[in-house]
Amino acid sequence: MTNKLYYEDPYLTTFTASIIKKEPEYVIISETAFYPTGGGQPCDTGSLNGISVINVEIIDGELRHFLAEPLDSQSIEVKGSINWRRRFDHMQQHAGQHILSAAFAELFQMQTVSFHLGKETATIDLDTTEVTAEQLKKVEELANQIILENRAIETKWVTEDELTQYKLRKATSIKEDIRLVIIPDFDYNACGGTHPSSTGQVGSIKILQTEKQKRHIRVEFVCGKRVLTQLDRKQDVLLSLISKLSSPEEKLVDAANNLLHTNKNLEKLLNEHKQELLKFEAKELLKQSINDIVGVTFENRTIQDLQRLARFLVEESPSSLCVLVSHNEEKLQIVTARGTNREESMKALLLQLLPLINGKGGGNDTLAQGGGEAALSSTELLNKALTYIK
Repeated sequence: MTNKLYYEDPYLTTFTASIIKKEPEYVIISETAFYPTGGGQPCDTGSLNGISVINVEIIDGELRHFLAEPLDSQSIEVKGSINWRRRFDHMQQHAGQHILSAAFAELFQMQTVSFHLGKETATIDLDTTEVTAEQLKKVEELANQIILENRAIETKWVTEDELTQYKLRKATSIKEDIRLVIIPDFDYNACGGTHPSSTGQVGSIKILQTEKQKRHIRVEFVCGKRVLTQLDRKQDVLLSLISKLSSPEEKLVDAANNLLHTNKNLEKLLNEHKQELLKFEAKELLKQSINDIVGVTFENRTIQDLQRLARFLVEESPSSLCVLVSHNEEKLQIVTARGTNREESMKALLLQLLPLINGKGGGNDTLAQGGGEAALSSTELLNKALTYIK
């Protein structure tokens, strides 16, 4: 069995070990400082004898170090070096998760049901369906107060019988080799991850956002240097908005609201002009109709445009019937409509046409629409429709 040096000293970055088992893709060694993926925390990376360690996992009870390339066949010993920047970042995020989860539990009895440590942010899922902005603020304040107090973070191996001596945040299913991570008088939790020796080393905690996940609430957060990274990004966005909106920071919200209001008015005006253009187009098409039948093909007209145009046509001329076909890339769209002075069923007409294009659609006797494959040209489909009408 591999001796897990990361439990003895999470600050250890280099070590020497003998090779127990060597495979083309991985190696097992007598002891290691490499933390394997587990408990929501990704594995450490680094090198063994200068060869990159790209993954570390416990598989079939073996702590396997997966390498970018095989070790020298003559090697009987390795010198290991872990990526300290990655390790310490994970220590900060994982300890920050303990603090944040404990704050949710202490203040609002919200238990953490899962934890995920990502490349840029971390998340916890809370066993609740709702959390307010005020609750998030209070939790964040308590968490950062615990960090500011620079409390010790202790680890202790205990037996199942000894667990009763500790006020665990949540029960553990582990029966032996139980490792507790303890922040005295605040949090007691079974955990196999790596953590700093004090809460002050977490730096700070910032909750970014929440989202609903089935019966849980997911809380996204960052700790330590990741807080500064987030701050830098948001500062860049803020400065860009100040420049683009020509507004000071304290008036950015007002400037954005004014812009949205202006855009809404412009969209309304644009839609009104589009409606007028469609009405004009309908009148022009009616002038070209033969026996009150309007049949037209288009390129890249949306089904919504065709429907509006069809409605304007039959409203303008209750005696008219129209068939509008548009070719959109590899698809055909079709709309059929009739005025109130006619009796043909537009739904029945559409149902005759859809099999020709392997299409689907629906509607009623006065207006129907559908679409399908461009198995025919738009002109051929229109001519078929006009044949059925006659």
